[in-house]
Amino acid sequence: MRKLLFIVVLSPIAAAIGWLYFHERQLTDYGPAYHEYAYITNGKSNTVSVIDLRTFQPAKTIKVGSEPTGVAANSKKNEIYVVNAGSSNISVIDAERNVVVATIGVHGRPFFIDVSADGRHGYVANSGSANVSVIDLEKRVVVENIRVGASPGLARVSPDGEIVVVSNHGDSTISLIDAQHLTVRNTIQVCQQPEDIAILPDSNKAFVACAASAQVASIDLKNDKLLALLDVGKTPVHLALKPDGGELMVSNFDSDNISIIETRTDEVGGSYLIGTHPARGLVTADNSRLYVSNFGSNTVAVYDIDIGKMIATLPVGSHPDGLALSQSQNYLLVLNSGSGDVTVIQKRTPKKKFEPGEYSLLTMIPVGVQPNNIVVKSFVLAKPQK
Repeated sequence: MRKLLFIVVLSPIAAAIGWLYFHERQLTDYGPAYHEYAYITNGKSNTVSVIDLRTFQPAKTIKVGSEPTGVAANSKKNEIYVVNAGSSNISVIDAERNVVVATIGVHGRPFFIDVSADGRHGYVANSGSANVSVIDLEKRVVVENIRVGASPGLARVSPDGEIVVVSNHGDSTISLIDAQHLTVRNTIQVCQQPEDIAILPDSNKAFVACAASAQVASIDLKNDKLLALLDVGKTPVHLALKPDGGELMVSNFDSDNISIIETRTDEVGGSYLIGTHPARGLVTADNSRLYVSNFGSNTVAVYDIDIGKMIATLPVGSHPDGLALSQSQNYLLVLNSGSGDVTVIQKRTPKKKFEPGEYSLLTMIPVGVQPNNIVVKSFVLAKPQK
């Protein structure tokens, strides 16, 4: 792909009348030891696309298993884990060399993996076999397969590593796994078809989105009990938690809005129209902005959390879904599942009073067929590669 030398500055006016003018692209030189990559699972290509975020150029295409879906990075070592739903295994990618170094078999039809904060264990819900595979990531082996409810979609480990919350889509329950003893300590009936899970930073409470009943369940993880069923919009499909844990942003796919939950009081603070079929949300590290991919309108909405309103709508590719931010938080990566590419949006500070808005289209990078998930990994090598 030819390297782009200019970017297009977008504003609400520019979205209507077209591209306004260009700014020369400035990329930061981090030095040869610094590496930052985005990893994209391509569901119909059986590959992972690697984008170098120092240059915003494709770096490599890695062959993995069949129908890759979930992807996660290890915060303690330079490894990426790819869940292959079709072949029921996990591909382990060495991020320093960007090659597959191991393949770990799990059970039937997995979709996602979550990695413990200490980087030692991975948890995979196997929807086709009603269990959760626990992986020792040092030894790269499955150490236990734990029976849970029907059609588990997601297993998420708490920040303190003590409990794994599993959403059982098929029987409208959640399973709470004791991560030390690798046993189910409780099963709780919640709302209909539970899917996405968010756990507060203090590990005391979890929230589970239930797509079929337009609700979010609040769970007390210390006493293993259902606290509340909170009514939100139609088909809540994704939960985006502020890093400080104070508010939870719910993407309601069939209501074209987001609901904001006050996590301390278990109250829905409000609902706001955001775009057609919002699919996923992402909150910045400073808790100030929420980005939402609107699957049905080919846009990304920018919601200012501090002032409580949407401040921008940015056009992207076809059927935007997954979102990720660069380590610096200055670049938003938008995964377009329909057009098979990644839109890179730059956040900048206008230098002049009448200069167009702070968001600009930097580039669009082609990836594989039906990309579905994205993760960013940054690291500094002790010895720069030659």
